[in-house]
Amino acid sequence: MAVEPALSTEDYTAIDETLRETDRLLLQNYPGDDGTRQPVHTVYLPADRFTPALTADWGRQALAAADQQGGMEALCSSVGVPLDLVQGISDKVTAKLVAEPIEDLRLDFEDGYGQRDDAEEDRHARSAAELVRKSISEGSAPPFIGIRFKSFEEPTRARGLRTLDLFIAGVLEAGSLPEGLVLTLPKVSTVAQVEAMVFACEKLEQVHGLEPGRLRFEVQMETPQLILAADGTVPVATLLHRGKGRVSALHYGTYDYTASLEIAAAYQSMDHPAADYAKQVMQVAVAGTGVRLSDGSTNILPLGTKENITAAWKLHSSLVRRSLERGFYQGWDLHPAQLPSRFIATYLFYLQGFSQAASRLRNYAHGLESTVLDEPATARALARFIHRGLHCGALEESEVEHRTGITIAELTALAHPKRISTGRDSHD
Repeated sequence: MAVEPALSTEDYTAIDETLRETDRLLLQNYPGDDGTRQPVHTVYLPADRFTPALTADWGRQALAAADQQGGMEALCSSVGVPLDLVQGISDKVTAKLVAEPIEDLRLDFEDGYGQRDDAEEDRHARSAAELVRKSISEGSAPPFIGIRFKSFEEPTRARGLRTLDLFIAGVLEAGSLPEGLVLTLPKVSTVAQVEAMVFACEKLEQVHGLEPGRLRFEVQMETPQLILAADGTVPVATLLHRGKGRVSALHYGTYDYTASLEIAAAYQSMDHPAADYAKQVMQVAVAGTGVRLSDGSTNILPLGTKENITAAWKLHSSLVRRSLERGFYQGWDLHPAQLPSRFIATYLFYLQGFSQAASRLRNYAHGLESTVLDEPATARALARFIHRGLHCGALEESEVEHRTGITIAELTALAHPKRISTGRDSHD
């Protein structure tokens, strides 16, 4: 006798109704990463120091710093690149520093800029907008560029809003906002500050006739109040869902955060246990939301004696690698001489992992017998790893297609299945 299901159509309908809100929440609040390019770093500099020539200047300074210490190959060797990869990585990093030394640039009106009188900051806000427009039109701007304005804490709130207002108005004098424009809200300590930023974005869109939702922003996680609030909740998770889809990234602030915990200055670093805890909370909060993560910076710069420079490069390289291994694919750089170690460590990470990832992905995609039984979720992780390697320039499309046995479009579909319906190009 055939077994008949016990649940009726009415039962299915009742369960659907019970889970309707869950379905809506997952669809709306957890769309997943869209697979578009994420920069590997953000460079910060005081807003009044920016010129359209800055990106190329930083590239030249980065190459000069390597040359002064024996060249790029010597630098690769000194930070631990295996001998068989030294030549390839050296060539890739050198080419990167010529073509695109900065991927993301933030003109800083906050800590790096300091306190100026209102007339001076007004002037610099207008000038920053004009220079950003000029650099974009000339093709000298990095792919992502924007400003960090002052925080929404009471003493700096009005100043931060005014600078944001002037900058957006100034950029729009060219007619439209660039796709790679990024706004950074620092020192967030409550969800209400994010809600205030949402309100400001809505008003600016209305005034300037922008499409609703066009203005998005990063949140800098620099205060312990975002990790654990007075009522025991975790605001860093809540703010993502109160941001009305406008929060694009969470950036960890190394020194503000550790200083707020009264950690001695000598021990404030990206790899402090307190930093790891905060970043793990951030990572869980953004999972599935499509919000990106960025680690912070190290203030140990490769300057001074040869020994100090080598030690700083080794430290920076190891910290970049550590962040990548923990799922933080972006970080901050503060000096041109940090660019070589940033790209060396990044390219090494992808090149060292590529062979195994490509082999496992080939086996999965073609149903080949393997000693590793990868599930769909793991296959997505393998594809996303390779996809990120393509975006940053560590991997070549031809080599990826040859080693995986699938096209870049198929790779993208595996890595970001929800992205197919967006109509985006597979490698933008």
